[in-house]
Amino acid sequence: MNKPLRRIAIFCGLLVLALLVRDNWVQFVQADELKNHKHNRRVTIATYSKPRGDIIVDGQRITGSTKTDSLDFKYKRTYKDGPMWAPVTGFASQVYDGRGIEKLEDKILTGEDDRLFFNRTIDMITGKGKKGGDVVTTLNTKAQEAAFKGLGKNKGAVAALDPRTGKILALASTPSFDPSVIAGSGKKDEEMWKKLSPDTGDKPMLNRALQETYPPGSTFKLVTASAALENGLYSSIDEPTKSPLPYYLPDTNKQPLPNEGNIPCENATMKVALQYSCNTVFGKISADLGNATMKKEAEKFGFNDDKVDTPTRAAESKYPKDNRPQNAMAGIGQASTTASPLQMAMVTAAIANNGKLMQPYMVDKLRAPNLNVIEQTEPKERSRPLSSANAQKLQEMMENVVEEGTGKAGKIPGVTVGGKTGTAQHGENNKANPYAWFVSYAKTDKGSPVAVACVIESSDTLRDDIAGGKLAAPVAKAVMEAVLKTEK
Repeated sequence: MNKPLRRIAIFCGLLVLALLVRDNWVQFVQADELKNHKHNRRVTIATYSKPRGDIIVDGQRITGSTKTDSLDFKYKRTYKDGPMWAPVTGFASQVYDGRGIEKLEDKILTGEDDRLFFNRTIDMITGKGKKGGDVVTTLNTKAQEAAFKGLGKNKGAVAALDPRTGKILALASTPSFDPSVIAGSGKKDEEMWKKLSPDTGDKPMLNRALQETYPPGSTFKLVTASAALENGLYSSIDEPTKSPLPYYLPDTNKQPLPNEGNIPCENATMKVALQYSCNTVFGKISADLGNATMKKEAEKFGFNDDKVDTPTRAAESKYPKDNRPQNAMAGIGQASTTASPLQMAMVTAAIANNGKLMQPYMVDKLRAPNLNVIEQTEPKERSRPLSSANAQKLQEMMENVVEEGTGKAGKIPGVTVGGKTGTAQHGENNKANPYAWFVSYAKTDKGSPVAVACVIESSDTLRDDIAGGKLAAPVAKAVMEAVLKTEK
């Protein structure tokens, strides 16, 4: 071969080699990046060329798919009782991607999950179209209805758990939205997306049960009481505490920590202090234990953990590192302490379950189109925030709150109910309407099948009438009653 031909051959060989390298780079290195690129419509078109699998509650489908007139997208997602279930389902949109279970379990719902390979192969052989699998949830329809209807026009949220397993039974948030109105690619969907934008109005797309945090107010006194018992500050809930009245915040120029009204808080026992919700008693307990101890005890319940997945990730609830006066305030659920409704449901569930906190979850199982189960969630212990003996002492205190104290609106005839009210300060100098909280559990001879946390962020109620016992307790009661009825 003469020299010019050899050079041409070498040059062509290099071009072929470069093409092979580039082809393999695109297929194996850039594949995921190109597949998920925002301008790649092929994946979305393929996704909506067939019906999605469904999200299931109590054996019933709360999602569906309907045919469209679009040239690109053959099917569109639909939702049954969309506003009620939006905090659970999230949404799947032809234009705006997805959120919640719809996004997190997208591969199962579209049939693209590797665990559905056998099903895809059989469908291909038999000539059937590719089908998506189903996501079966832990939710209780009646409990969800009670939570959503109970919240009504108020801005707020409810989280309910089965303390024995960690199953999420209800997850409601108001105001809400219908995911169906943003599922398509038309002008109406675009207009609704702009109206529902997270930065506008009352943020209806915000899942307040999981992804909003509030000062927990007096409901946090349960954590403070647990810390006192666990660290031996007091061994009995009937032992008088060394709590003066007035009580001044430490390291201040006699700044008093006030109670709400003229209530018997001086040297009150923890049982009486919880019954009347004495700020002075629990503020002093927090100060006596110190910030490091309080922070450690709060973290046992799940505070300061930014990886609480249900599978939807919950916002981090915080008990901060702080100075002495702020720590005293944090011990009564004020200052920089914040909690999501799920977090306070976890606190209540741990107490109701004799000190054992189970990992919260709302996906019971994933199943193939032929109904074979491909993944089953097993209940898992998350932590032991307090001993069984101390948990039972707190149960006695909480049940006394419902029988004799601020939580009487949570009573259910013939059922043992434990609860705690909370009214948390809101706004600069507490000028805004306070948040109304109620956390509770119901107990049967088989244990406690339900623990609930309800927060009312805002309502039409006059400021002086806002209290956890008046606003939030009736909602929690309705949820507990719904679960108890389905337990029978």
